[in-house]
Amino acid sequence: MKENKEARKNGGDAEGAIGMVETSSVARGLEAADAMLKAARVQLLLSSPVCPGKYVVLVGGQVAEVGAAVQAGSRVAADSLVDETVIPRVHPQLLAAFTATTRAGPPAAIGLIETFSLAAAVSAGDQAAKSARVDLLEIRLARALGGKAYVLLTGEVAAVRAAVQAGQQEARRHGLLLSSTVIPSPHEDLLDKLL
Repeated sequence: MKENKEARKNGGDAEGAIGMVETSSVARGLEAADAMLKAARVQLLLSSPVCPGKYVVLVGGQVAEVGAAVQAGSRVAADSLVDETVIPRVHPQLLAAFTATTRAGPPAAIGLIETFSLAAAVSAGDQAAKSARVDLLEIRLARALGGKAYVLLTGEVAAVRAAVQAGQQEARRHGLLLSSTVIPSPHEDLLDKLL
């Protein structure tokens, strides 16, 4: 829980940025984490293996420092690099969505953006939240997903459509968009499982 509190604190800072390096090798991921921490003044928010045998490192700090850390981590990851991202001015909901702690009332619509990488989902979620008045319910990072990730969000139908479209564009920029959907007036039994 300490990691999550620190992540929310850093993510809520208007000058704060987060950066992520995702590798296909646990060993290279661990080396990348070490390189990232040695290369710049950043805070380690997450360093963990994820399905299916990948490794993800998430750091926070000032934009230039995070950029330098991600560059160092990507260099060490070399050919095991799956994806990377640097997100300046992180949306305040983003880090809470990792723990699925955002609560919202009955939504007019739900939207989902599914990606082949964790970094693409994180970037897509941030862009979606910045583009429209939506609530990020969850960003699921590769656990029980075979290495994929998704962003689940809610709000008014038009806002959800706009947010999903913006998130799709960001995931396409990574080249790792898998699928997406917008469901207006979701069935209440479905909502009970999601909210």
